[in-house]
Amino acid sequence: MRTFFTADSCKEAHPNALNPQSWLHIERGKLPKLSSHSSSASIESLIKVPQPPILPFYKPIDYVEVLAQIHEELESCPPQERSNLFLLQYQVFRGLGEVKLMRRSLRGAWQRANTVHEKIIFGAWLKYEKQGEELIADLLSTCGKCAKEFGPVDVASHLQFDRNVSSQEGILTNKSDVSQYVIFTIENEKIVCDRQKISELSVPFHAMLKGYFSESLSDTIDLSENNISISGMRAISYFSLAGSLPELPPNLLLEILVFANKYCCERLKDACDRRLASLVSSKEDAVELMEYALDENSVILAASCLQVLLRDLPNCLNDNRVVDIFIHANRQQLEVMVGPGLFALFCFLSEVSMNLNSSSDTTAHLLERLVDFSENDKQRLLAFHQLGCVRFLRKEYDEARGLFEGAVKVGHMYSIAGLARLDYLKGEKLLSYEKLSSVIASVTPLGWMYQERSLYCDGDIRWEDLEKATDLDPTLIYPYMYRAASLMRTQNAQAALEEINRILGFKLSLECLELRFFIYLTREDYKAALCDIQAILTLRPDYRMFEGRVAASQLCTLVREHVEPWTTADCWARLYDCWSAVDDIGSLSVIYQMLESDAAKGVLYFRQSLLLLRLNCPEAAMRSLQLARQHASSEHERLVYEGWILYDTGHYEEGLHKAEESISIKRSFEAFFLKAYALADSSLDSSCSATVISLLEDALKCPSDNLRKGQALNNLGSVFVDCQKYDSAADCYINALKIRHTRAHQGLARVHYLKQDKAAAYKEMTELIQKAKNNASAFEKRSEYCDRELAQADLEMVTRLDPLRVYPYRYRAAVLMDNRKEDEAIAELSRAIAFKADLHLLHLRAAFHEHKGDVLGALRDCRAALSVDPNHQEMLELHSRVNSHEP
Repeated sequence: MRTFFTADSCKEAHPNALNPQSWLHIERGKLPKLSSHSSSASIESLIKVPQPPILPFYKPIDYVEVLAQIHEELESCPPQERSNLFLLQYQVFRGLGEVKLMRRSLRGAWQRANTVHEKIIFGAWLKYEKQGEELIADLLSTCGKCAKEFGPVDVASHLQFDRNVSSQEGILTNKSDVSQYVIFTIENEKIVCDRQKISELSVPFHAMLKGYFSESLSDTIDLSENNISISGMRAISYFSLAGSLPELPPNLLLEILVFANKYCCERLKDACDRRLASLVSSKEDAVELMEYALDENSVILAASCLQVLLRDLPNCLNDNRVVDIFIHANRQQLEVMVGPGLFALFCFLSEVSMNLNSSSDTTAHLLERLVDFSENDKQRLLAFHQLGCVRFLRKEYDEARGLFEGAVKVGHMYSIAGLARLDYLKGEKLLSYEKLSSVIASVTPLGWMYQERSLYCDGDIRWEDLEKATDLDPTLIYPYMYRAASLMRTQNAQAALEEINRILGFKLSLECLELRFFIYLTREDYKAALCDIQAILTLRPDYRMFEGRVAASQLCTLVREHVEPWTTADCWARLYDCWSAVDDIGSLSVIYQMLESDAAKGVLYFRQSLLLLRLNCPEAAMRSLQLARQHASSEHERLVYEGWILYDTGHYEEGLHKAEESISIKRSFEAFFLKAYALADSSLDSSCSATVISLLEDALKCPSDNLRKGQALNNLGSVFVDCQKYDSAADCYINALKIRHTRAHQGLARVHYLKQDKAAAYKEMTELIQKAKNNASAFEKRSEYCDRELAQADLEMVTRLDPLRVYPYRYRAAVLMDNRKEDEAIAELSRAIAFKADLHLLHLRAAFHEHKGDVLGALRDCRAALSVDPNHQEMLELHSRVNSHEP
């Protein structure tokens, strides 16, 4: 989704496309310098910032209010509405970029599913969201634990046969004496059947054989023209006597199914339905049988086919036969397939299709169906906006306008961004500017509004709007990129670097790394450029640059020709320097280069995973861990990496089991280190601290490098602090610092503070700040060891370095409340809540509202916070108190 919905036609024209070879010659030597008369044009071709995309997400003006409404409705709505409310909650979190909360909402929808169809849809959706995690289930099975939480549903067991459906009450019976048996003839073959048993199959057969039809007096009835074979009729006769079907091939089951449906033989049809459903095991089976299921109204077979298809996503959307099923089935057929879950089904399918190809015909058709099956304004605004985005991308501007207008009409103000882009394309730039100005004036403004308006003005006014956008929402990357590019065009490369580093200090954006790479190129700083492009390739090996025209790996090769090669010893020395300086991007780059040598890859991929976790890239970290396992040089090493995979996905006891397995083969640093970690998190017994200390001491006795030993000493110091053994803790931290484990300053500062030496603690944190490249957390920690004025200054620095850290906002708000500035305190919290859905911020603001006597405001924040974490005990207590209007 990186380049989703960029307004290509809104970009400035660049007739001379960049040829990277003109900048990067393969032969060794310097890249061509920028001459004074050509540098501006050359920079322009390199430093090109596309307009921000129109995101196909639900972005309400006040997401807190929407989350609160959803939570309130969930408390009182009927069971059949809960899944769709969780789906709406999922869409809110998706618009906020909160991946963990998105999954929690999907899990909620799956858990509260009211029908088997909803269970199928949300189970398949969760499986889709967990792509790449199949290994975890395999590893759990090796520990004797089955991981089938979102496994296939047993459809037949959820859809029971209604035995009242074939009631024959009120049917008249012929009293005349007739034979007990009836002979059905098919192509001169005779099948003798029990008249009474056959008549019990359905009302039509009862009327035919026991009623006033002429056949009721006949001993022989010709069925040759009724599309049933001899084998089929024999099987039906067997069913009438035994109540079950014999073993039959699929083609015969289908024949009987069609016959049973024609003659309303509901029990027979149900038996065929269930038998056929049990045979669906592949996409080919599902595609072939779905047509019969829909034509014959076979609910169990249709749901079973649907389940197989959905669990094959995204692959099955590449099959036109599958796409045709979803696109061309009418509403009645779809209801057979998915019951009342039409909106959820097409919400899922359209999201998968957008991820595959946002401008494809399939995506457009699936979103059209999403529009068709929207049942309320919240569903309609999402469907209208998403289809509007796709129409815009496909340059179907008239259709896009109608859809964006429809979305705005039902309350989605963000769709005005789409309308403004369309006006701009028609040459009405002023109208676009006025549209956004009107939105800004009518509601509490958000960062995206100023970002969008900046596209329709120039010079200082544009700069001011982008500054305001960053102030309101520092997570928006376009303002930083635009400012950096503008500074480069004015030959101010240093200021450009400082600007782009602002966001890279707290948000690892590939687009921003790419821009910084080009800034380094213009400065002929090839080492720094190589560092960034190797970090990019670590995060996404298939990344393409120059708007997707050039593979990043190709540019990496070209840049490397201008950097002196490093020996293995050089790489280790450089890694040591970067690790000690808390330069995680630099460390990533060094490891990437080392992986291209013959070094032990398992260890390097493992180090890479640790860095990626620190950089808040959990998916990339898991990929690296799996590569570490793949490249492990021994069984005991592989077991350690398997243990970390399990640990990082919350399976602490299983991670502990893998560590013990590894130790039983060979005592190693990493195995003891893993066991200490896993034991600390899996045991509820506080007395396990002694065991953890022993394990870490065992780890330190095993061979390892100083990078990992420093981490072990640091962790050991933390355990000693928890046990109030401060001298032992200090020894650990000092020893860690001797081998340049810089983060140990923080632990040592804590020891000084606990020993009542606040000044020493402050000094220790100051040393960390001076050494660490990424030091926002160090400023935050240092604020605890000084007076209020210095603390406020440190926390202001934290917010500048990393505006996503919530403690500074909470601290400043608390100070304002202490000074009885209640409105300012609430405003401080609201400033952060606008772009970060954080439980602690919402909790504190709810408490402030309660203190002011604003019960509705407190209740709103409580409900929104419980949407973020439904089980937070303090939040539940506050919600209960506020809800009952207690003081």
